[in-house]
Amino acid sequence: MEGFYKNKTIFITGGSGFVGKVTIEKLLRSTDVKRIYVLIRPKKGQEVQDRIAGWKDEVVFSQLLKEKPEILERIVPISGDCKEPDLGISQGDRELLAREVQVVVHGAATVRFTEPLHLALDVNTRAARLMLELAKSMTQLEAFVHVSTAFTNCVTDHIKEDYYPEHLTCRADKVLAMRDTLSDELFDKMAPVLVGKYPNTYAYTKALAEEVLQKEAGDLPLCIYRPAIIVTSYKEPVEGWIDNVYGPTILLYGTALGYLRITPLNTNANANVLPVDYCVNLLLALAYRTAEESANRKLEGISAPPPTIYNYVPSKKNMLTWGGFVGKTAALANVFPFEQMIWLPFLQLTTNIWLFKVLSTFYHLVPGFLMDLALRLKGQEPRMIKMYNKFHNTMHVLEFFGANTWHFDTGNTESVWESLTPEDQELYPFDMSTLDWDDYFYRSTGGMRVYLGKGDPSPEGIKRAQRVRARYLILHRLLQLVLYGGSLAILGCVFKSLLRSTHTHTH
Repeated sequence: MEGFYKNKTIFITGGSGFVGKVTIEKLLRSTDVKRIYVLIRPKKGQEVQDRIAGWKDEVVFSQLLKEKPEILERIVPISGDCKEPDLGISQGDRELLAREVQVVVHGAATVRFTEPLHLALDVNTRAARLMLELAKSMTQLEAFVHVSTAFTNCVTDHIKEDYYPEHLTCRADKVLAMRDTLSDELFDKMAPVLVGKYPNTYAYTKALAEEVLQKEAGDLPLCIYRPAIIVTSYKEPVEGWIDNVYGPTILLYGTALGYLRITPLNTNANANVLPVDYCVNLLLALAYRTAEESANRKLEGISAPPPTIYNYVPSKKNMLTWGGFVGKTAALANVFPFEQMIWLPFLQLTTNIWLFKVLSTFYHLVPGFLMDLALRLKGQEPRMIKMYNKFHNTMHVLEFFGANTWHFDTGNTESVWESLTPEDQELYPFDMSTLDWDDYFYRSTGGMRVYLGKGDPSPEGIKRAQRVRARYLILHRLLQLVLYGGSLAILGCVFKSLLRSTHTHTH
C-alpha cells in the first residue's frame, strides 16, 4: 500500500472533520503522497488557507510535525461547499483537479439526524452526484472511495453488502428533480412521505446517494464504504484522541462529569462502534483495492460492475454490547476521573421509555432546576435545564440505534484484510476480530479525559481528580442514606397509621 500511495495526488472532501483529519494525518505520516487537495468551506472573515494553517497547533498533527516539520505544505485547500449546486468549486480549481487527482475520498456529509430534508439531500445526495461528475473529468483517476454509513439500510435487520432500492419510496433521480423545482419549505413538508420507514433524514439521504452511485457510476473505479459509529482513536495518531462529542460519546462524557444519570439504552443490543484510526486504515486499503481491481478489469477488457460495497462493523467473533460499552468505561471511573465533575458519576440504563421519563425528572430536571436557581441567585445565566432538554432530545433521536441489533454481512471487508501483506496489516490495522476492547477503553477513556475534559494527564492531576471523586462519593452515600432513611420513615408512618385505623375499626 505504501508503494501505491507514493507520489499520488489525493482529493478529500470532509477533510476538516474528525475522520478527515485522521485520514490526512495517516497519509502524510505513513505514505509519501505528493499532494492532498482538501475541499474547505470558506468562513466569514477567514480564508481557506488560514483554516489549514491553524492545523499545525492541533493535537492530531503533533506527532507528525515532530517527525516532518514541513509536511503540512503538501496540503492544498480547495475553496468549496457541498451545499452549493456546483460544489462551490471555481472553474480553475476544477481544471486543476481534473488534471492531477488520482485518488478521491468523498467523506463530506451532514450527520445531524434532525437536519431539514432539503439540506440533508443537498449535502449527502446531490453532492455525491456532483462528485461523480467531477470524477468523470479526472484523466488520471485510479480510485474513488465514497464514505457512506452502515445504517443506510437500517430499516432491515440483516444488512448485506448490497443495494436496497426497494426501501426507498421514490427513486433518487426523481427526488433530486423535485428538490430542483420546489422551494425549501415545500420540499421539507414532503419529508414524512419521502423518508418513509427511515428513522431520520441522514440515513435516508445516504441511502439515496448509494442509489445514485449504483445507477450513475459507470466505469469509474469506485467503491462504497459503510462504517458504523466512529468513535475515539485506539492508538493513532494519538491514543484516545477525539476532538468533539460525537454520537454515543455524549453518554460517556456527560456521565464522567456527573451530569447524566439515566438514559434509554438496550444493554443487550450490539454497540456498533469503531475506533477512528481503524476506520481510516480500512478506507486507505479500499482505495488501494479499488485501484487494483479496476486496473485488472481494464487489462482483461471487462466492464465495471456497480460499485462494490464494504460494510465495516465490530466482528461477530468479538462483539461489544451497549452494556459493555458503558460498563467498561464505568469500571475506569476512578482510574481517569474528571476533576470538574459536579457529582459522583453513575449511569442507569433502561429500555422502558416511561421509566426513563419518570427517572429523568428526578435525576436530571429536579437537580437541574435547583442548580439553575443557585446560578440565578449568583447573578449568572441558568443553563442546566436547557442542557438537559437538549440531551433528552438527543437521546430521543439516538434511541432507535441504541435499542435495536442489526446483523451485517462483511465478506467483502474481510477479503480486503486477508489480501493485505503482513507488513500492510501491521501498518494499517483494521481487523476488529482481534481488537482488545479492554485495552481500547483504557486508552479511549484516558484520552477523553484529556482531549474533551482538558484534564491534567500527570499523576498529580489524576490524584487531584480522585480526591474530588472521593468527596462526591461520601456526599452521594450521605444523600442515599437521607433518601432511603426518609423513605423508610414515611413508609413506617403510613404503616402505623394503617394499623391504628384497623385497630379502631375492630373496636
